[in-house]
Amino acid sequence: MTGTAEILSAIRELSHIKQLDRTELHGLLQDGIHAALAKKHGPNVKAEVEIDEAKGDIRIVLLKTVVAEVVDPGAEVSVEEAQYEDPEFQPGDVMEIPVDFAEFGRSAVQAAKQRIIQRVREGERTRIRDEFSSRVGELLSGEVQQIERGKLVLMLSKFREAEAIMPYREQNHREHFHQGDPIRAVLKRVEETPKGPRLILTRGDPVFVQALFKLEVPEIQQGIVEIRAAAREVGSRTKIAVWSRDESIDPVGACVGLKGARVQAVVNELNGERIDIVPWSNDPERFAKLALAPARVARVFSDPENRTIQAVVDEDQLSLAIGRNGQNVRLASELTGWKIDLYSSREWMERADGPGFAPLPGEEQDGGADVKLSEIEGLAPATVAVLEDAGYKTFNDIIDLEREDFLKLPGIAPEEADRIMSMLTELTTEDGGESGGES
Repeated sequence: MTGTAEILSAIRELSHIKQLDRTELHGLLQDGIHAALAKKHGPNVKAEVEIDEAKGDIRIVLLKTVVAEVVDPGAEVSVEEAQYEDPEFQPGDVMEIPVDFAEFGRSAVQAAKQRIIQRVREGERTRIRDEFSSRVGELLSGEVQQIERGKLVLMLSKFREAEAIMPYREQNHREHFHQGDPIRAVLKRVEETPKGPRLILTRGDPVFVQALFKLEVPEIQQGIVEIRAAAREVGSRTKIAVWSRDESIDPVGACVGLKGARVQAVVNELNGERIDIVPWSNDPERFAKLALAPARVARVFSDPENRTIQAVVDEDQLSLAIGRNGQNVRLASELTGWKIDLYSSREWMERADGPGFAPLPGEEQDGGADVKLSEIEGLAPATVAVLEDAGYKTFNDIIDLEREDFLKLPGIAPEEADRIMSMLTELTTEDGGESGGES
């Protein structure tokens, strides 16, 4: 029974290559045999198929209804023909007719095998779709299978059947991979093609950096620390803005790690790409100051209508704020979502003294200008956030508050209240001395 041996050999081969359950394959084989029977006996054929892989045997029995007049030879048998086999048969009975698998012939065997392979492929496509449709943004690992005109074809470690590619535009062009190299990348999207789902991976998108930090920082995995924004120039520099749900956990410190171990692990995976980690803020002016790190910003002014920020820096900070080829300010703009215009202190003063200059909203020309809380050195970002949530935005808003007023605010501990009062005393004493000198 050459056909039986061939089909059972195909089962063993498919179960090994496709890593499918034997029971599932038996079901597919039965479907394939039914398809071959339908091709030989007609679409309404009924049969029982039993597979005994241990004995290397496939038992096939056609089930035909005994009728007075045959309309469908594939599903019916005449009373005369049935009674020839057994005189007891009556109309309505079901006659079992054994079928030798060899009767199928080579073409029928091939048809059965094709049906199995088709069903296996359909099952694989469904499994790939189910497995990866909810995993967009996750880090996957595998190896480079081949390189086609700049596109990397990858074989994933845990799902080798999936078609996974990394287009040229999703790569870091400072990296060079060869066939067989191990690789990690982020699933960016799942594309539907005539051949089934295709996984598009990336190492060039900011989500790749975010996924690496999630891998290295337990606080991000636990949802305590969030990456609220990210901007990247692939192979050169990335800025991320982080925020913590727990005021006792510094989000920047969590991402940097002890002695910089966590951020260094990310930098190593990115082949030395520079990473700036800054605190996130819902105040665009404060966020812009933070985003321009490592430059120190003296003052910022916002134009909400045009989503524009004017940032003033000291002369020695200007080149640092701009960055090489304007990279630092460009990434800061992308991170905040606001256009940032940079001015040196001298340029700002010349602009202020020039004809037609009008102060920006909130800007005072005299020496008694109010100061935003976010601009006061020594005031912790978490404390600023609590005060701003309570409606206190500037130094003048809190100058007359007492210790008890600060203690009423959620998140302000007695030690922090004492520190704020001490700072207020110092600032008002210095300001008072200067005011007295002026008058």
